[in-house]
Amino acid sequence: MPKFSKLHTFPVLSLCSDYDRLDMLSPCSNFHLFRVIAMKKITFDLDIYSYQIDFTGQVSNTVYINWMEIGRIKLFDAIGLSISTLVSQGSIPALASTTIAYKTPLFQDDRVQVEMWLSALGYASAVIRFNFYKAGSNTKNLRDQVLAAEGYQRIMFVDKETLKSKRFTRQEKDVFLPYLEVQPMDNVDLLPKSPRFRAAVSRSNK
Repeated sequence: MPKFSKLHTFPVLSLCSDYDRLDMLSPCSNFHLFRVIAMKKITFDLDIYSYQIDFTGQVSNTVYINWMEIGRIKLFDAIGLSISTLVSQGSIPALASTTIAYKTPLFQDDRVQVEMWLSALGYASAVIRFNFYKAGSNTKNLRDQVLAAEGYQRIMFVDKETLKSKRFTRQEKDVFLPYLEVQPMDNVDLLPKSPRFRAAVSRSNK
């Protein structure tokens, strides 16, 4: 069972070139402007149990997928939209893909810390990023820990009845924004004067 969860904020300033491929909020051919935000990250500790150890004596690769599921539930709880609430509103968060890069093995006596946030938010999808750390006993700073694995999951939101993608309303999109790695700048007065650029940003903020 996970021990606890807590929220941290980190200042972020990003200039992004090809997030279009991830179906980001701001469609733009060359670059986007993003404002400085206090991005929230979710962190929590996990215990390692003997049944999660494979024949090599280290944590099985499949266990990380289970840990990602725990993280997804924590994310939805943090934004105030539990899985049951989403389903009652006619939406199903369906897992579309999972990617994990394994860096350093974990063993039963290790302490695991998970860090997660949103790296992209589309019209009916979200990309969740995960970092798994082999936590040292002498520090709680994640930056000083050993990265055991990193990965991401793409979540598609579909209609419960039709099973087709269901676009976010503006209100639904807003609850995800505090955990989004980059956000489009919404002050059009600070943007370049190009009508095409202004139109693209204006559409992304509707």
